[in-house]
Amino acid sequence: MFTFDHARFSQSYETAFGRLGPAAVSGQETLLRLVEQDPDVTDVRWVAYMFATVKHECANRWQPIEEFGKGKGRPYGLPATVADADGTQFTNTYYGRGFVQLTWKLNYDRLGRALNLGNGLLLHPEHALEPTTAYRIMSYGMRQGAFTTKKLADYIHDDTCDYFQARRIINALDQAALIQGYAERLEGLLKGSLVPAGSGAAAAPPFAAAANNS
Repeated sequence: MFTFDHARFSQSYETAFGRLGPAAVSGQETLLRLVEQDPDVTDVRWVAYMFATVKHECANRWQPIEEFGKGKGRPYGLPATVADADGTQFTNTYYGRGFVQLTWKLNYDRLGRALNLGNGLLLHPEHALEPTTAYRIMSYGMRQGAFTTKKLADYIHDDTCDYFQARRIINALDQAALIQGYAERLEGLLKGSLVPAGSGAAAAPPFAAAANNS
C-alpha cells in the first residue's frame, strides 16, 4: 500500500498540466485516498495508468461523470426494466457512468456482484457515480480484466511498462497515445509524491472497511 504527499502531488500536477478547479482538486484528493486504502494496487505505474484513464474518461474533471449524451443512439442507451426480489420494477438506462464509463446492463450486473453489492448496481446504476463505488469498479475491472478481458498486469509488470497497449484494458486503442502521455507524466508526479515507508506518516484505514460503506 502507498502513502502519498497529497499537497505535493497537487502542486506538481498543476505545474505539469495546469490549474484545476476546486471540484477537480477534491476529486484528485479522493482518488489518492482511495488508492492508499487499496491493498490490491501494488505498482505505482498501475496508479499512473488508472489516473491517466480518469483524466481522459472524465474530461479532466477528476470526478465520476455520466456519459455525454447518455448513450443516445447506442444499443446500451435504450431503457431496460429490471425488478428486485420483491417484484418492484425499475426502468434504467445503462449508459456510461463512473471513472471508467461502465456501460451495458450485463456489465452493471456483473460488476455489482463482483464487488459484493448484489444487484445494487443493476437496480440503481446511479451508484456508479459515487466516488468510492466508482473507484472500486475501476480498480477491480482494470486489475481483473472485467471490461475487455485485458488487465493491468498484462502490460505493466516487472520491467515491462506498455502504457500504449494498456488502453486495451478499456477501449481498444482509442486515444492510446494521448493516455500514454498522461500516464508517463503522472508516473513521475506520483513517484515524486510518495512518502517513504517508516517516515511517520499516518496510515490510511483499510480499503475493505471503506468499501463496506459504499
